[in-house]
Amino acid sequence: MEHNKLFPSFYLPPIGAVAEMVSANTGSIFIERFEHFPKQTYRNRASIYSPNGKLDLIIPVIKGVKIHTVIKDVRISYESDWQRLHWMSLQTSYRRSAYFEFYEDEFAPFYTKRYDFLFDFNVGLLELCFKLLKTKRSLVFTKSYEEAYGGVADFRDSINPKREDLGFTAKPYFQVFEPRHGFLPNLSIVDLLFNQGPNSLNFL
Repeated sequence: MEHNKLFPSFYLPPIGAVAEMVSANTGSIFIERFEHFPKQTYRNRASIYSPNGKLDLIIPVIKGVKIHTVIKDVRISYESDWQRLHWMSLQTSYRRSAYFEFYEDEFAPFYTKRYDFLFDFNVGLLELCFKLLKTKRSLVFTKSYEEAYGGVADFRDSINPKREDLGFTAKPYFQVFEPRHGFLPNLSIVDLLFNQGPNSLNFL
């Protein structure tokens, strides 16, 4: 893994994280598969721009998930209809954006099909985002957990809602509700995709 970058599993990752991924020296992105599931992170949370401002979409996980549950084994809870809620939120937030209608058929299946595991759901969405960004990146998963890797830029703990200083400064781009609430930086990558479409990679 020398000279590569290691990331956690994200639900529709923030723009700063994707910028780090596409700037990797190789076409391979390393994803942590064996860490213990940390709560209140982007593993099961994504931030979008709603009519009322920033909105966090949170995927519920099976109750009883403890801090010692390995991320690949974390199961999604369907006690509430969160898929419908998330999809309605995305539609309400981005229906007026320039490119939502071009991409909605790609994202819609993720909000109807039931995935057992959070990790698999996140990986599928990340692969779709790379496809829509038109950048080729292969995902390589860790085979065990290690505290540190030599020669690797480790982003497992640095990218989270409470601590976001990656040295990444987003180029401002048009957002649907910007006239109402101002520009909101480093939202989910879908905010960039739905507003900028094929030009999104240039902002990363």
